[in-house]
Amino acid sequence: MLVKVYGAAVQGVDATIVTIEVNTSRGVKFFLVGLPDAAVKESYERIRAALLNTGYKFPRNQITVNMAPADIRKEGSAYDLPIAIGILAASDIIATDKLSRYLIMGELGLDGNLMPIKGALPIAIKARELGYDGFILPNQNAREAAVVNNLNVYGVDNIVQVVRFLNGEDTLEPTVVNTREEFYAHQDCFEFDFSDVKGQENVKRAFEVAAAGSHNIILIGPPGSGKSMMAKRLPSILPPLSLSESLETTKIHSVAGRLGKDASLVAVRPFRSPHHTISSVALVGGGTNPQPGEISLAHNGILFCDELPEFNRSVLEMLRQPLENRHISIARAKYSIDYPANFMMVASMNPCPCGYYNHPTKPCVCSPSQVQKYLNKISGPLLDRIDIQVEITPVPFDELTKNTPSENSACIRERVIRARQIQEQRFAHEAGIHSNAQMTPRLLQKYAQPDEHGKLMLQSAMERLNLSARAYDRILKVARTIADLDGSEAILSIHIAEAIGYRSLDRENWGA
Repeated sequence: MLVKVYGAAVQGVDATIVTIEVNTSRGVKFFLVGLPDAAVKESYERIRAALLNTGYKFPRNQITVNMAPADIRKEGSAYDLPIAIGILAASDIIATDKLSRYLIMGELGLDGNLMPIKGALPIAIKARELGYDGFILPNQNAREAAVVNNLNVYGVDNIVQVVRFLNGEDTLEPTVVNTREEFYAHQDCFEFDFSDVKGQENVKRAFEVAAAGSHNIILIGPPGSGKSMMAKRLPSILPPLSLSESLETTKIHSVAGRLGKDASLVAVRPFRSPHHTISSVALVGGGTNPQPGEISLAHNGILFCDELPEFNRSVLEMLRQPLENRHISIARAKYSIDYPANFMMVASMNPCPCGYYNHPTKPCVCSPSQVQKYLNKISGPLLDRIDIQVEITPVPFDELTKNTPSENSACIRERVIRARQIQEQRFAHEAGIHSNAQMTPRLLQKYAQPDEHGKLMLQSAMERLNLSARAYDRILKVARTIADLDGSEAILSIHIAEAIGYRSLDRENWGA
């Protein structure tokens, strides 16, 4: 007897329907075809034990399982449940009239209980798109999939519940999630706040400008000056995610299996902080079983690279293309995948190997050549892609002991949101452009031209600092953001001056 059960394979951040065909005939062998990986091939032993331990007989016939389309590699243990349901249906234990109406996925334990899967959200989106009545999956993933409206999502604990449901012996209650209510309830949940920061007003201002225009930023300063502390507070001043951005971000984390039990939408912008020993595959994604990398997990959020010169140089160079294109294309012999990577890069570094170059009180023990060699670990093209470069010094004792409260994140965030609203209106008719950092040369020519005094100031800075054409563009983008924060339509010389001030590493006498 031949039956068909429907599951899905995740490719990149999207799902493709997989038809699991199960045929029983005379014989005793088990065949599994359709380009399965090792985890799928091992499903036979898991399914056999699960059925025996839940009171169902494993058929003593020859079983052939085909997973179509056969040219897509099937990976992971999430096919256990649909294969098991197909085997039972082909043995007349399950009625087949409902099988075509539901998408079924889940990993089986030997006791018949279901364990969570990866990629539940993109699979649910595909199920709704193709008009399935419902999606049956492990209970732990039910809330994640239930954010997709107009689709019945049934979370189950074990295979017995699925069998009884398909046979009409029992009913399942669909999981219901009020997507908008949950999303807006968790948008302002921040662990860190800028009110905890003492002093460092110039650095806080730089973070405000970076957040307002979605600019990349790097902090250069000695140990203990507050670089990491302030970077962790940056998400609290970024504009809130839109519902579409949240869904896009959640899809990536779902595919990577990073959502956790009973999670639904990602409501706050992600903050990823990889260790400097990270490999190139872990950063950009890919691998034997393709997974999103850290740059994609930081999509619509922040990628924080602490101690930037300690990263492998070849790994850092891989950031250059994603920083420009806002996505990463991974092409290998067996697959080609696109992952979104629209992130803000925040980096920090010491000024030298000992960390005290240009420190106001502690002497530096590094020679000039050691300082230069340390700075040269970061290539010029990568630094050019970082709009804002800020030197940071330790907070004086008087500032640390002040009881005067600092401005909190909520106040800064209000100004940032106003500036972003100006940019949204400005780029309303520009596809794929949402912030000043994304402006093309054509848009710079249209929206970011300074006045005459500003042009002279910029010309002087370009000649004196020997800046590249890309650095010129960066200055104009930052100046446009500063003007937006001031509510100014025109870019004035004061805006240009502040933007030039955010190019610390371009100064020939930096640290002198």
